[in-house]
Amino acid sequence: MVLLRHTRFLKAVGLFSLTAFGGPQGHFGMMMKTFVHQRRDITEEELLDYNAFCQMLPGASSTQVLTLIGYKRGGVILAVLTLIIWILPACLLMGAFSFFLEYINQKNLVIDVFKFIQPMTVGFLAYAAVKSFGISVHNTITHVIMAVSAMATLLLFTTPWIFPILLVLGGFVTNLSSKRIPQKETPSRKISWGNIWLFAIIFLLAGASSELARKNDWPNRRPLNLFENTYRFGSLVFGGGQVLIPMMYEQFVARPASQKLMKRNPHVVKVSKEDFYTGAGMVRAIPGPVFSVASFMGGTAMKDMGYSMQVLGCIIGSVAIFLPSALLVLFFFPIWHNMKKYASVYRALEGINAVVVGIIIAATFYMMKDIQVTNAKVIILNISVMVGTWALLTYGKLPSPVIVLSCLLLGWIF
Repeated sequence: MVLLRHTRFLKAVGLFSLTAFGGPQGHFGMMMKTFVHQRRDITEEELLDYNAFCQMLPGASSTQVLTLIGYKRGGVILAVLTLIIWILPACLLMGAFSFFLEYINQKNLVIDVFKFIQPMTVGFLAYAAVKSFGISVHNTITHVIMAVSAMATLLLFTTPWIFPILLVLGGFVTNLSSKRIPQKETPSRKISWGNIWLFAIIFLLAGASSELARKNDWPNRRPLNLFENTYRFGSLVFGGGQVLIPMMYEQFVARPASQKLMKRNPHVVKVSKEDFYTGAGMVRAIPGPVFSVASFMGGTAMKDMGYSMQVLGCIIGSVAIFLPSALLVLFFFPIWHNMKKYASVYRALEGINAVVVGIIIAATFYMMKDIQVTNAKVIILNISVMVGTWALLTYGKLPSPVIVLSCLLLGWIF
């Protein structure tokens, strides 16, 4: 009965999961519009705090931020429901794609209806950058941190360690001054050690069982190997989908191509290069977390074992990739929250939030480079969508899903 009062929130999460394009950077701008300015589930400062915290953890950052919004509203149970509702549509779509590979024309992965999604995402990012700038950048040192972070991120955007390194450095720099002190002490939260124990036990058991299955050549051992591979990705990947996809390519495509490896381990989990690129392309054209590509890879890796095993592969991929993110964020967040009673953490947050603003600004410009500029008409349309999206978010009252659907309609018309 307690969850009934969160029904509207869960409906908002469900609608968000169907309209959130653009990866974690684009998701942040939509979260700010939907859960901060329209629904007021959290404040701008809290969203920036959650985003900064999740950037320092491995896993799917936008998924972790949304999970924390549910946690803030209704505790662990609501956080888990939020996570499930958020990932379910994308995982179902990507899993379904693995069954229809032969019907997907690889030359037409980018469907016309999605052609304005990229400039629309840039508009959302610009909106988030402007709003975040007004909150977090307010003195000389934060201006400098923001500028340096933006330049470093722009130059090293595909380097996964750049984000946690910048966040740590930003917090260190603002701690050099002892003038910044907290306004009040933050109440402590109880830390559930079960989450981190569960994370570690699953990690160790998955690795041990996968290796035993390989050495002893267990029959039908591929599901165990697939779970271990995917759980490891979810546990160790920093930098989001742009890092996850190359790691998956190395594990599922490049390694199985080695004759030496195949001789030693002929039943290794593998995906063909053509199928891999199909999945990596399709995940960019659907709403929701980029990590849902694991559902496609899991199904594709098991498709030669029959439909029931392929369904199992989709389920394994979906669960194994998101489970580490949830366990880590729900364990470490109370620790992060409790640390705020110390002045040094308050001072660090000033620099960390300035770094986040720099990362958002860099992501805005980085994503601009991939927008089509084939002719004058295309350039004008893309600029109009970018500016129009930013203007509607800043001055209008249209919900984010309406803006997304409008951009999809524009793509279909033009």
